[in-house]
Amino acid sequence: MQFCGECGSMMHTEGGTWVCRSCENEEPRDSKAEAAMTTQNVQRDDGAPAVADASQGSTETMQEPCPADDCDSDRVYYEMMPKPGGSYEVRLFTCVECGHKWRES
Repeated sequence: MQFCGECGSMMHTEGGTWVCRSCENEEPRDSKAEAAMTTQNVQRDDGAPAVADASQGSTETMQEPCPADDCDSDRVYYEMMPKPGGSYEVRLFTCVECGHKWRES
């Protein structure tokens, strides 16, 4: 598991790069460090976690630029969800045009 050096969020891989899901910071992958990472017996590697779809049951939109490289939209559906065990909320976004999903906490 790799965590972002900028914001501390969990990162995912895209080719030879680790990419932060929150701030989109990119860091090069280190094959030696990754070889030392192991999955415990109680853990499953199911790939990237799904991001909830903020457009389901939501008709409200707000102005927010879509971070997808091939989209110029500035309108998104949004939903506020309480963060489990936390005192603040997570905002879920879904682009009105391309359907790209992301979250902000």
